[in-house]
Amino acid sequence: MKKRKLWLPAMFMMVMLQVFSPTSALAEDAITAVTKQYQTNFTDTSLSGGNTYMQQFFQVESYWNVTSIDVHLDYKVSQLTQNERSSVTLMMNGTPFHSFRPLAQEPGGQQMTAHVPAELIVKGVNTLNVQGHLETTTPVVDNACLPTDTRDNWLQIAKTSRISVNYINKPIQSSIRDFNQHFIGLGTVKDGQNAIAIPKENNSAVLEAATYALSGFAKANPVSDKPIPLVEYSADNLKDKQAVVLISLLEDLPEEIKPLVQVNNLENKALIQLINLADRLTLVITSKDAGLLVKAGRLAANQALLSQIDAVRKEVDSTTEVETPPMNVSRNMTLTETGDKLVGDRHREKAYFISLPGNRSISDASKLSIKYRYARNLDFDRSMVTVSINDTPIGSKKLSTELADSDQIDLTIPKTLNVSGNFTVKVAFDLELKNAGCIENQEQMPWAFIEKDSKLQLNTKDRADLLFNNYPYPFLRDGSYNKVAVVLPKEKDPYIYQTLTNLFNLLGRYAQTNTGEVLFYQDNVSAQKLKGREIIAIGSYQDNQVIRDNNDKLYFRYDKSGRGFVSNEKMSIDTNYGTRIGTLQLIDSPYENGLGLLAVTGSGSKYAYLASKLIGSEGTLWKVFGDGTVTDIDGNIRAFRFKKETTSEPSNVLTDVLERKDVLGFMAAALLVGLLVLLSLILMIRKYSSKKRRNRR
Repeated sequence: MKKRKLWLPAMFMMVMLQVFSPTSALAEDAITAVTKQYQTNFTDTSLSGGNTYMQQFFQVESYWNVTSIDVHLDYKVSQLTQNERSSVTLMMNGTPFHSFRPLAQEPGGQQMTAHVPAELIVKGVNTLNVQGHLETTTPVVDNACLPTDTRDNWLQIAKTSRISVNYINKPIQSSIRDFNQHFIGLGTVKDGQNAIAIPKENNSAVLEAATYALSGFAKANPVSDKPIPLVEYSADNLKDKQAVVLISLLEDLPEEIKPLVQVNNLENKALIQLINLADRLTLVITSKDAGLLVKAGRLAANQALLSQIDAVRKEVDSTTEVETPPMNVSRNMTLTETGDKLVGDRHREKAYFISLPGNRSISDASKLSIKYRYARNLDFDRSMVTVSINDTPIGSKKLSTELADSDQIDLTIPKTLNVSGNFTVKVAFDLELKNAGCIENQEQMPWAFIEKDSKLQLNTKDRADLLFNNYPYPFLRDGSYNKVAVVLPKEKDPYIYQTLTNLFNLLGRYAQTNTGEVLFYQDNVSAQKLKGREIIAIGSYQDNQVIRDNNDKLYFRYDKSGRGFVSNEKMSIDTNYGTRIGTLQLIDSPYENGLGLLAVTGSGSKYAYLASKLIGSEGTLWKVFGDGTVTDIDGNIRAFRFKKETTSEPSNVLTDVLERKDVLGFMAAALLVGLLVLLSLILMIRKYSSKKRRNRR
């Protein structure tokens, strides 16, 4: 018995050493030192003209030890291309590293692979330039001028072209910050090696905390079409995972986790601790108190804070600041902090990303003021600047030698663009040279510079129509969760968690803050608790009472047995087919006017999950519009609008003026000036009247 008493503390100490030993590098084997590859694919691109170019961006993570990088091009060139006079040059971050002559006579497409020198690669974003000099005409005499732009000169780069980065992961160091970098890293996400896990026996607080954490990680996820999964904690669900975030009340922690978590002095606190178990790194978020667990979940959603924690352990109490700053939609936005230079002839462009909450759209009188300067040796008869919003041109202006040192274009953004949420402003210059066919193409010759005082004057309005066209409204408002209630079946199978994964990966990408509220309820929740909430009901007629009680209000209704959908005024549905489809239905809330209810539903959880995939990523969201959508396992999608379109009231001048603060300020100033002028006139009249009376006397 004595030996046994000595052995147990020794075993405990060994466990503690495993967790906190700096020499363990928190599992040097947790992410094995094997060579991996991450590929960035091109899009189909067609370039035309004698001198053409394109750019492709790719990412290198800070924790990658890059062993090699290869560029593989699948391309076609014009059959008229003069092989010995044409060339394609590859440049990495502005430095040329490979040139070749395209083979026009070869049948079909061509292929080439080039190795990128390691010294040209930087951590973070890298830029590959593909620049082509293509000639289809042989001059009769040397030094003769060639046509500068012809449709015969073309280069097509296929989407199968790719940049392959071969790397070895550096071991995760003993810090929450380093774990976070690996958890949301390109390779980890792409290979599906991360997950957020909750215990099988969970409550609403655990789901709420997990949802906040998932939203924060989804916002930082660099792979938009690869969601971070929310799963039940089990050996099967985590067998291929190498980085896991486990969220649980302390009493519900898995038995193998409990000995590794330091639970001393955890009264009135939550704990975030990094542990190593079976060569898997796990960030444990736990507390005895449900409210503090939710607060710790909000901290996990704050990427700025996670990236600052260099320890393996962080305690959260009632005084800990965890919230992100509120989103501020500035009315006047600066496009560039320092100015941007564009170098090279022909078409050159610069794009600016503007962040806007999904429920807000550009309203009347929003303006762009772009200030710029450019080289004087251009062909001003053919050189111009064009400004686009989301690739839709809104205005152009010719360049001129008189304004080369200080030019400006002022544009009003057309309200017909119907822009809502994030958008892109693109400034494109066409910098044409005189006698370009007789001049050697030197990269530094033509240039344009966009000044730092270029501004966007942005007026926005709220989009409050309950339509998928405005999604993620109403569940997000001004970048925060908008009093959301999620109603789930009592029994949650893997499809339910996959549905939550889809919904909150996309909502999380749109969320700008970790504030707002998402509460979870079982399907027998009282109507009183759903008042004042934007509701998401997930499940079937059989297992979700909220869906069952409001079947008569759905656009696609269940039959009397609740096993399948029946036909309606928009779509005929066969009885058997109605049992094999999933639907998204955005209806007015039955519990309070002015709010919404999203039913993600089908005859079984499998079909609810099928429907949720449509609003699980930005790549599929465009397929959903109106307020009712049906999908099946064959990928057929049908979207409808059931709500009647409200006719907009005729524009009221007084209302328009009252909504414009700038106009109100101007009118107030003008009115004040008018009153002062009137007062001056009155005083002058009185003064001269007094003089006349005195003169008469």
